[in-house]
Formats: sequence, C-alpha cells, structure tokens
Amino acid sequence: MRAKTTVVVAGLMLAAAACGGQSNETTPSASGSASAPAAKSLAGTTIEIAAKWTGDEQKSFQKVLTAFEEKTGAKVTYASTGEDTGAYLGPRIQGGNPPDVAVLPQPGLVQQYADQKALKPLSTEVQTQIDTNYTPYWKSLGSAGGQVYGVLVKAAHKSLIWYRAPAFDDAGTQPATTWDELIGKTAQTLADSGTAPFALCGASGWTLTDLFENVYLSTAGPDNYDKLSKHEIPWTDASVTTALEKLGQIFGKKEFMLGGSSGALQTDFPTCATQVYGQKKAAMVIEADFVASSAVQSGAKVGEDAKIMPFPKAGDTAPVVLGGDVAVAMKDSKGAMALLEYLASAEGGSIWAKNPGYLSPNRNVSPDNYPDPLTKQLAQTIISAGESVRYDMSDLAPSAFGGTDGKGEWKALQDFLRNPKDIKGIQEKLESDAAKAWKK
Repeated sequence: MRAKTTVVVAGLMLAAAACGGQSNETTPSASGSASAPAAKSLAGTTIEIAAKWTGDEQKSFQKVLTAFEEKTGAKVTYASTGEDTGAYLGPRIQGGNPPDVAVLPQPGLVQQYADQKALKPLSTEVQTQIDTNYTPYWKSLGSAGGQVYGVLVKAAHKSLIWYRAPAFDDAGTQPATTWDELIGKTAQTLADSGTAPFALCGASGWTLTDLFENVYLSTAGPDNYDKLSKHEIPWTDASVTTALEKLGQIFGKKEFMLGGSSGALQTDFPTCATQVYGQKKAAMVIEADFVASSAVQSGAKVGEDAKIMPFPKAGDTAPVVLGGDVAVAMKDSKGAMALLEYLASAEGGSIWAKNPGYLSPNRNVSPDNYPDPLTKQLAQTIISAGESVRYDMSDLAPSAFGGTDGKGEWKALQDFLRNPKDIKGIQEKLESDAAKAWKK
C-alpha cells in the first residue's frame, strides 16, 4: 500500500461537488461477470448471525437477511454484539456456542480468531463469489495464513467531515481545505456565531481513533502510518506528538465542542450525528459515509443540507482512510456458507445499497443502486481505491489495543480528550498498552 492517494482524493473531490447538486454518473468497475448464488432450499434451517449494528444500520441489514430468507426458506436470527465485538464473541467461542456467522469490525480479529482455530475456511462457492466480485486487496483483508476466512460485506470511507449547510450559511463560513483553515477560520467563525462547530462522539472511542488516523496519515505520511500500524515505531515517537498537538487544537477549546469535553465524552455514535442534523445544536460531525443514515433519519437531505468536505490536509498528505466489516463462519454448516455466499454476491450488496449509510466493496454492485449522487460517487471511490489508500489503523491492530472499549487506544484518546495538555503522558500510556498487545 505505497501508492499515492491522488486519484482517490480526486474522486472524493468529485463527491464533494456532487453534494452541491451535480450528478456524476459512474459505472461499476468489474472484471468477470456478476452472478447471483443459486437458490438453495434451507427450509427448517436456523442461522444465527452476530454483528455490531443497531438502530438504522441494523434495519438496513435486516432487509438483506429477509431477502435471503425469502430466497432460501431459512430462518436467520440476528444478535447484536455491541461496540466490543471481541468481548461478546470471546465467551461464546470458549463455551463452544459461537454464532454460525459473525461480522467482525476489525480485520485484526480475523487473524486472532484464525490463530484460535475459531474460524471455518470458506466453501468453494463463497470463494467464487469473492473472486468474481472483489479486488485482491479486499480479499486479503479477510484472509489469514494464506487461507480465506472472511468476506468484506460493508466498507466505510472515513476521511470525511459532514456539515450542516444552513449552519455554515448562517455563520457566513465555508468548508475548509486545510487543517489550519478548519481550526482558524471555519470552526472559529461558527463558534463566534454561537453555534458549536463540532459534535464529537467521544463515548464511542473508535471515533477518536478515526480522527487521529486521518491527522496522523496527513502529518506523518504513509510510510510512518504503516510503521505505527505494525508497532514498528513507538507511540512515543515525535510524529505521534505532532498529530496529538493538532487534535489538541480542538480538544483544548471547549467552545469548539458541543457540551465541551465532558459533553463529548458522554455522547456516543450516532447521537453526535443527531445533534448536528436532528437537534441542530452543532455544525459538523467528523465520521465516515455512514453518517448519511442518521442524517436522513433526522430529516436532512444528503447533498443539500447534509454535505461533506474531504478531511482537510493537516500536513503534506491528503488523507484517505478506509474501514470495513468482515463476515466469517464460526460453524461449518450448510446454512452459514449459504448466507456468506449471499452476502458476498452482487445480489445481496445491491439490496443493502438502496439504503442510506452503506457502501459496498463489491465491484459488481452498480452505483445506480445508491440513493443519492454523493453516495454513488463515494461507492465508486471505494471500489477503485485498491491499494492506493490506508486501512483503518486501529482495526489492523490487536483487538486489545485497537478495538476494545475502555482499553488501549480507545481509552487513551478519551483520556486525551479529557486532558489535552498531557500529551507526553498519553503517549507513554499508548506505548505501554501497544507493547503489551503486540507481545501476545
């Protein structure tokens, strides 16, 4: 993943234009031909799938599961893991009662569970769907030790800042293209007008890791990003100091955050998005494309009052960070493999794509399925990105460090939000936790 991000950023800039009402028609990037899985009779079969999604995201996913049930006759039950997927699955795996299928929010968990012999290799039919519909890069994120265990069922574009256009208009400010503009002009103008610039989702620690990763990729560059993601340089490195100093420009100004640091630490995702678009208490929320779902539920129209800006450059690199969710089989059953085959297909992805807050990494899901021009363009950006961007750093880390509520990076960045003056102390804590996690 050494290529520059220029092409992807250009695509994202087109997406920003789409927010303003321009329609950019795109065509799916496909190799091979997409084919729907053959209908299988699974009458009398019950399949349990566990994933983190709740609320609107769960409702959208349920439409995919319902379509699968109607096609096969199977009954699919859904279990929510909550934010800490590892904490939910761990006891079930140890107790010999895992779900048939689990959706992992961190690819790092694929390796962890593969090492524990908790995953089942995918059937030939599932792998055929993956080879037909996904690039090798996305396929690799569901693999461990040369074996394919998972399929990327949902992608996320995390280098976005969503804003409420009427708030910008009322304050007389514009989207920023650099970090200095964001802090010194856009945010300050909003604060001076009496509107909190940011609704931060500090109670959901992963949102703070997303923010850090965008700033770090921009200021430290792709090579250092790769090294830090593998713990090849310590978290006490000067490059981390620089990124934290940038974050401190938001965390250190109470008027920049709705409710100050205390309010931010008590606000989870997606409540922060609701605060911007439903309650109209703040102007911006820093998070991925899936904010669209909450914006729509709040009555906002994507591309009109709910717009995006590419994450502003804080250094020499225009950051593009992607995330994704990997579906894996924890039971070697006919039902589990049939469901994974369906989730890996263009048919399953196309049903999901019709709902807001979803991007498919499946290159044979036509952009025409998406509900608005912005999402269409972002979807094409995801498909064409390949190896030209960086994957979410915390999701690549051992779960104990990068994916556990109240621990590791989540906890340290929450502590930093609480006390942004203690940069040295936070770096030492991050390094201590990282060293322990990588030794396991």
